[in-house]
Amino acid sequence: MSRNRFAALSVVLDAAFVFASYVLALLVWLRGLPAYNFNAFITLSPFIVLAYLAAGWAYGVYDPERADTEWTVVRLTSAAAFLGTVLTLALAYLGGPLTRALPRSTPFIAFFMATALLVGWRIVFLRVGNVRWPEQRVLIVGTGSVSVELAAELQRRSKWGWKVTGLIDPSTDPAPSTPEQVGGYPVLGHAGDIARLAHEHNANRVIVVSPVALRELVESLVLADDVRVRVDVVPELYEIFIGTVDAIIGDVPLMQITRSSVPRYYAAAKRVIDLVASVLLAILVSPVLLLAALAIIVTDGLPVVYSQERSGRNLKPFKVHKLRTMVKDAEKLTGAVLAEEDDPRVTAVGRVLRQTRIDELPQLLNIIKGEMSFIGPRPERPIFVEQFCQEIPGYRERFNVKPGATGLAQVSGGYATDAERKLKYDLIYMYHQNLAMDVQIVAETLRVVLTGRGAR
Repeated sequence: MSRNRFAALSVVLDAAFVFASYVLALLVWLRGLPAYNFNAFITLSPFIVLAYLAAGWAYGVYDPERADTEWTVVRLTSAAAFLGTVLTLALAYLGGPLTRALPRSTPFIAFFMATALLVGWRIVFLRVGNVRWPEQRVLIVGTGSVSVELAAELQRRSKWGWKVTGLIDPSTDPAPSTPEQVGGYPVLGHAGDIARLAHEHNANRVIVVSPVALRELVESLVLADDVRVRVDVVPELYEIFIGTVDAIIGDVPLMQITRSSVPRYYAAAKRVIDLVASVLLAILVSPVLLLAALAIIVTDGLPVVYSQERSGRNLKPFKVHKLRTMVKDAEKLTGAVLAEEDDPRVTAVGRVLRQTRIDELPQLLNIIKGEMSFIGPRPERPIFVEQFCQEIPGYRERFNVKPGATGLAQVSGGYATDAERKLKYDLIYMYHQNLAMDVQIVAETLRVVLTGRGAR
């Protein structure tokens, strides 16, 4: 069975079992009671099922690679069932007099039934089913007993796509005493060559067991343009103090220290917010755009809007739109150059538009089209992207997310802050973005607009 078919089967079975659990819960509640009007349940049932499915999606229970052990199945499915129950109670309360007629004890009874059914069929499937799991080609940094134990445990999970490609000596320099094999697993090299070894062996996951120069190792993996790997560590006490354990393989805890993407529910919510907010904002600021356009025409003539090719997510080119703030044909003689502080090409009106960020408002169209988000790394021109990718380690990493109309780099630095420093801000946002950070960046952007700080 393919991964997609497993996901489709999971949705169908979950919907059926959730519905059945509520029917059974009602029958339990109705024992010995007079006939009950089922209108409230019939009205709510489609929304109840959707609430549980949405909760399962949020917790990743439809990703077979995330539910590869019985404990993981129990943990994720139980959490999803609890969230589904909470959403059901909210729906019943907010749905008016009809839905409030649903007995309040029913969702609590159904929670235990749904959890048992949803967990039960998944555990049975783990034992007898067969899914073509995404291959996890693992390099283990370390050659001690824990590394061998971990490798053996992963090999036992080979039917779920795990494959140990080899061990890596934790030293950063080659040592003449490095063995060729440990515990039956080949030792492929030393930690100093981890990026090259990951590329050569097509690894997509690295697990660090032995203490090594962790900062340098992680940087070399994340900043290597030809390597895309997830990095986990077997944590010491210090790492446990500052982080959370993400997985347990056998009895070995793991912490993920590279996160390639945000949770799916956050990405979906961000797109909805982008779309709704950009449409509403476009309507609200239309008078401002009209006045700005008239000011440009009166002082410097047409054109009003300046469109320029930029590099978007995954380096895909697109046209970004801005109000023209420079003199006509500003780059005719100089060619493509980066903006500078007190740039002489900027017109008097353009300087005001830049200080207030009004020149960025036409990018609402890019956000509506899905080419940009409100918040993210600023889109850069392909000619500079090519240059920065060669000069700045890790610059290509910022193109794993959509570019934004504003971002942490814009509210934390100046208009002409150098690209290397802006990259640090972009990576901070990419690896730690959340709703609270987004709200903070929006608030800082409003302050920049009102004070002109950071825009020159």
